Amino acid sequence: MKTIFLRILRFPETFLVILLLVLFVFMSQLDPSFLNWEVQRDLSSHIWELAIIAIPMTLIILTAGIDLSVGSIMSLSAITAGMLYQASAPIPLVVCASLSVGLLGGFTNGFFITRMRVHPLIITLATMAAYRGIAEGISQAKPVSGFPDTFTWFGQGQWMSLPIAGWIFAALFIGVLWMFHRLAFGVNVYAIGNNETATRFSGVRVDRILVGLYTFSGFASALAALLFVARRNTAKADIGMGIELGVITAVVIGGVSIFGGRGSLIGTCLGILLIHETREFVSWHWNRDELIFIVLGALLILSVVFQKFLGHKQSSP
Repeated sequence: MKTIFLRILRFPETFLVILLLVLFVFMSQLDPSFLNWEVQRDLSSHIWELAIIAIPMTLIILTAGIDLSVGSIMSLSAITAGMLYQASAPIPLVVCASLSVGLLGGFTNGFFITRMRVHPLIITLATMAAYRGIAEGISQAKPVSGFPDTFTWFGQGQWMSLPIAGWIFAALFIGVLWMFHRLAFGVNVYAIGNNETATRFSGVRVDRILVGLYTFSGFASALAALLFVARRNTAKADIGMGIELGVITAVVIGGVSIFGGRGSLIGTCLGILLIHETREFVSWHWNRDELIFIVLGALLILSVVFQKFLGHKQSSP
């Protein structure tokens, strides 16, 4: 029995599937109405922004990096969209400008990390404060609302009984998953996380990959911001606040090592589902939003302890 358990631990995805099944059984006993399809579909609208940002965050953490500025890039991108729409700019220009701000914000992070050799934790912590300060300064803490239906449809509409935002996430996830497993890109990402210096000596353009990953993270944050604005029909400077905690928690719970070189996108997807179901059930059953942060923090601690235990078992003879 112990041997079977240890074999399961060697595959975080299998362990997460078992954990999710146990969680669903617990929920069905405590509050069966929570698992109704209509309820789950409606509650899923709360997770897509986090899920989209988690894709590049997985790749970044696999390289032993981190991006704490994702929530602030969301804020700055949303405010850019709001200010331009308020100035009567056409929606295509609003969308392009917002995405461009995200790309620039992510590229700036990557530039300082690769060219100036600033640690990812330090530079993204600095830009987290800077980007949010710029967003609040531009907006003067005033929200912008009243977006047209052609825009809000992307955040509120459905296709084949599923939210449009969910389809956008699925397309992005499948595209990145294909690149990760069919191209040399995936091998290079793992190599950087395991030994960046050796990867450089092997001829891999490490700086180009890292800049691309952080730029992709900025783009994903801006895309999440647009979906959030479309869903709420409001652009304001405080959106995305604290989302980095949920994103990093989902990625780490999904089995991605914070030291780089180990993990998968599938594991992240399962981690997102676990975070979402746990968070929504706490809010649904107990209606105590403050418990959500406690649960997220506890899950993050448990996942780190689990990874440490797993690493010890794998290194044992």
